[in-house]
Amino acid sequence: MDARTYPAKATPKSQRTRARILDAAMRLFAQIGYHAASNAVIADAAQLTRGAMLYHFATREELVEAAVGHIELHRARLFEKAASAPAVAGVDAAEHAIDVYWSLLHELPFLAFAELEAAARTDPMLSHRLEGARSAFDHAQLGGDRFGAMVQAGADPRFQTSRDLGRFLLEGLAKGAMTYDEAARRDRLLAVIKRAVRMLNRKSGGDGLWED
Repeated sequence: MDARTYPAKATPKSQRTRARILDAAMRLFAQIGYHAASNAVIADAAQLTRGAMLYHFATREELVEAAVGHIELHRARLFEKAASAPAVAGVDAAEHAIDVYWSLLHELPFLAFAELEAAARTDPMLSHRLEGARSAFDHAQLGGDRFGAMVQAGADPRFQTSRDLGRFLLEGLAKGAMTYDEAARRDRLLAVIKRAVRMLNRKSGGDGLWED
């Protein structure tokens, strides 16, 4: 049975309560982890009784499906806000896009989604629920004028490679654990990522990275 979209009576009050539950779920997924943030824990954080929680989300599957959509909506809003920001005079557009995406990766919706992706490796239900959001994000990632600057390359393979290089290196760096000289090592890696993306974005050059 598919998870229902709203409770039986989708009144303004019930929708506000539902939003409070989903905000709590997003926050707790990021802060204490997917498995620790059980439906009961989320209900407590949202200041609801267990019965009230069951009225809105009768099963874990219903809550997870709604939470994935909620988190994805907030990620999209952060992207739109960042992409609509005015250009910074004298700052390379691709470098700016990399800096902004790096910052976004540390925002609550991105942290919550990263936690869900990690947990999904051993949770088939969660993995299934994430499929649509992963696909949509993969196709829409870094869209818009500002974020598009990271991926503006000549040929299509170069376009894709530049996009993926910036994206996956940043995401991997955000998830990595450095045990010493964290700030210095992180800054050096970010600088190298920026140089590599600039080289791939050029219609000519970058032969050290790109082979025909």
